[in-house]
Amino acid sequence: MRAVSAPLYHVSSALKRLKQLKDFISFSPDWINYALIDDITDSFGPILRHIELEVDAIDELVLILKESEQTDMLRRIGHARKKVTSLMRILNTKPDVIKALSLRWDDRLKASKGPDIKLYLGDIQDHLITMVQNSLHYENVLARAHSNYLAQISIELTQVSNRTNNAVAKLTAMASILLPMNVITGLWGMNVYVPGQNTGTEDLRWFFGIIGAMITMALLTFLLVRRNGLL
Repeated sequence: MRAVSAPLYHVSSALKRLKQLKDFISFSPDWINYALIDDITDSFGPILRHIELEVDAIDELVLILKESEQTDMLRRIGHARKKVTSLMRILNTKPDVIKALSLRWDDRLKASKGPDIKLYLGDIQDHLITMVQNSLHYENVLARAHSNYLAQISIELTQVSNRTNNAVAKLTAMASILLPMNVITGLWGMNVYVPGQNTGTEDLRWFFGIIGAMITMALLTFLLVRRNGLL
């Protein structure tokens, strides 16, 4: 089956540029080569712009998102850092390549009567250096956003842990107050001697005395617990 080749975008763009400037510049193979390199370099512009918008959005949202909206933030930061890392891997060595290419053409361009291609290559080199520096800045911003996100998650987990500890402390305090009464009432079953049951009279002093002792013990326990800051 015959393969259909896709059109070369950069070649088409360079040819379009040649048609626009044919009345003003005398073209040479070196200039055509420059036009291709310049168009390839410019093609990274939209990618950098997209990454810049994503990085700015992450930097603004990482500290203001609600807990219910933070689910995908870590994945979003990871994807953005992956894009920046891939772009840096591509662009890091390109300024050195353009510099070496400019040095090799130095002698040829001195004898050439055409446009100063070395000057154009210097412009491309500056453009590449700027893109590399921007990529490094985006990586630093994402690293800071990643650290801020993890710190915020750690703070939220600490707050949840503190609230849980406070709830457990209050339940423990309530149990400390109610436990003495449960112990006293649990000791008096149907087959256990109850103080005052053999007096032969319907005297309720023992009953109220026991109730008073239980209330006094509960109050003392409550005051002790509150003094320790558990309630």
